Amino acid sequence: MVFDVGETLVDETRVWSAWADLLGVPRLTFLAVLGGVIARGGDHREPFALFRPDLDFEAEARRHAEGSSPGDVDRTDLYPDVEPALAALSVAGYRLGIVGNQPSRTEALFRGLDVAVDLVASSASWGIEKPDPLFFERIATELGVTPQEIAYVGDRLDNDVRPAARAGMLAVFVRRGPWAWIQAGRDDPPEAAFTIETLAELPEALEPFRAEPLRPEPAPSIG
Repeated sequence: MVFDVGETLVDETRVWSAWADLLGVPRLTFLAVLGGVIARGGDHREPFALFRPDLDFEAEARRHAEGSSPGDVDRTDLYPDVEPALAALSVAGYRLGIVGNQPSRTEALFRGLDVAVDLVASSASWGIEKPDPLFFERIATELGVTPQEIAYVGDRLDNDVRPAARAGMLAVFVRRGPWAWIQAGRDDPPEAAFTIETLAELPEALEPFRAEPLRPEPAPSIG
């Protein structure tokens, strides 16, 4: 089980609001523009260019690389269902991975959780961003399994569901956050093996896709 980060595990409301404050833009205005960008398939960095055309977004990110940034997330930003769901999946025997388009410093949050996670990485540390097919190939390589043995959970159709399905993974769509609602609404994307509203649904929803358990050989008859 491998998870995207933003709006799959992390509620980014506080983060986007912090960026609006830093740019001196009303939060609702910033979020409305972000929604319009999402709706037409634009890049999430476009609102920064609109409100602060003088801002070098990449330079700003580098400047904060060694310190704090409005884009930093912490444990309070996790959706409430995240840690219980990860714990339940671990108990059920799933290996866990968390890899998304994130700064490398986000990895520390997931390495500090109270559940064993086999793979924690980010686009920044790998130098590859979704939806690049190499991103999903790298996940399989790092875990030492085939793509067909991986379920990838994400909120975006363009970055998560479609490329994961094309890579041969079991693509799971979680309907929450702006990308999910703007890109899919109440429809269930056909590329997804199934759609969930909360991570608590995962253990039961995954059961039909689990490999058949090994059946013990019948005991030899006596006499």
